[in-house]
Amino acid sequence: MVAYETSGHLSEVLSEADREKMRQRLDAISTLLDSAVRIPGTSVNVGVDAVLSFIPIVGPLTGGGISAYLIWEAWRLGAPKASLNRMAVNVGIDSAISAIPLVGWFGDVFFRANARNMNLLRAHLDGASNRVRTKINTKDGAR
Repeated sequence: MVAYETSGHLSEVLSEADREKMRQRLDAISTLLDSAVRIPGTSVNVGVDAVLSFIPIVGPLTGGGISAYLIWEAWRLGAPKASLNRMAVNVGIDSAISAIPLVGWFGDVFFRANARNMNLLRAHLDGASNRVRTKINTKDGAR
């Protein structure tokens, strides 16, 4: 069961399994956007975001919208403001680069905002997981 605080953040009652499911889902979205397919004969991966940059206006807006969803989920998981701000900057840079025809494709291939944002979220979730374990151990009298 998922409990919500009045602020909209998911509370610390998430089980480790629920937290891992959310991480896997968000990782899958990030991978799809940034590095889903390897370009044959190279070590370069591209994602849907790079393909969307070929569609004027609608493509970059769609990619930016999905990236914003990942930030929203990070907010719901209680990521700190500093991380959320860095995530927004990453998406802003990616969106600005994507808005430039042809250059945007190269930007999406080499500046992977969603992968960077997932690294920030992973760092938060790993820290939150350790804090919850410590809190549980402290209640049990173990340390």
